[in-house]
Amino acid sequence: MRIALLATDPDLYSNRRLMEAGEERGHRMEFLAIKHCYMRLDAQSPEMHYRGRDVLERFDAVIPRIRPSVTFYGCAVTRQFQAMGLQTLNTAEAISCSRDKLLASQLFVRHGLNVPVTGFASSPLDTKDLIKMVGGAPLIVKLLEGAQGRGVVLAETQKAAESVINAMKSINANLLVQEFIKEAGGKDLRCFVMGGKVVAAIERTAALGDYRANLHQGGKARAVRVLQNERRLAIAACRAMGLDVAGVDIIRSERGPLLLEVNSSPGLEGIETATGKDLAGRMIQELERKLGWVRPVHSALA
Repeated sequence: MRIALLATDPDLYSNRRLMEAGEERGHRMEFLAIKHCYMRLDAQSPEMHYRGRDVLERFDAVIPRIRPSVTFYGCAVTRQFQAMGLQTLNTAEAISCSRDKLLASQLFVRHGLNVPVTGFASSPLDTKDLIKMVGGAPLIVKLLEGAQGRGVVLAETQKAAESVINAMKSINANLLVQEFIKEAGGKDLRCFVMGGKVVAAIERTAALGDYRANLHQGGKARAVRVLQNERRLAIAACRAMGLDVAGVDIIRSERGPLLLEVNSSPGLEGIETATGKDLAGRMIQELERKLGWVRPVHSALA
């Protein structure tokens, strides 16, 4: 197959691994920088160009790896590839849903999936009642546009919570407030879901003095076997988003597993290192499955 990897940085570990994994399985891989793609919208002859060339005839499938900072344009490009009949590993619609933390939380609740009690408001006049609504301080304040643990603040007192929320509202930042799950002890689970199955899982532990169990914030990871109810929750979360491949973050609480968020472009370095699993290769295989591609016998025996 001819596969395009649609991303931003060709040197990023996850992107290098996917390029290598595709080539190892006999595919022709090509890296497309998102911002160098541009499109022609035409009902009769839609086109996608890349650095002066029409690329439609060159590919059978696309793997979108879209950073939060380029979500809008990256999803537009992915959507164009879909309109032109190419198979994508995660659709633009699913990626867009996963990036909107409020919409994602609303979809989770609509599907009956347990999440930490979460609040959302616009006016600073509602701040005190908003805090009360989620159980009071301590609580977590999250920017809707944040990623990799950035834009997340722990407010330990009522006064601190009011100050943080009102300061963010004063600059028109959209944010969520969420109950703080103390018993989690700075740990969470990252479940790697693919094709409706949890294929790998790690437990992440926050760095000393932090509460965010995110590897980009200095956290540590170890391979774990998740419980059956955690596995079901992760799979259901992907189904609610319409994602084929995702990293699902879950926190353990006294009332059972709670869904934090779903990452539609999950990093591979931390989880591949901790588990020893070839997840990049599994992603290529999932794309092959979606396209009904059968590996040539001579390649399989090589």
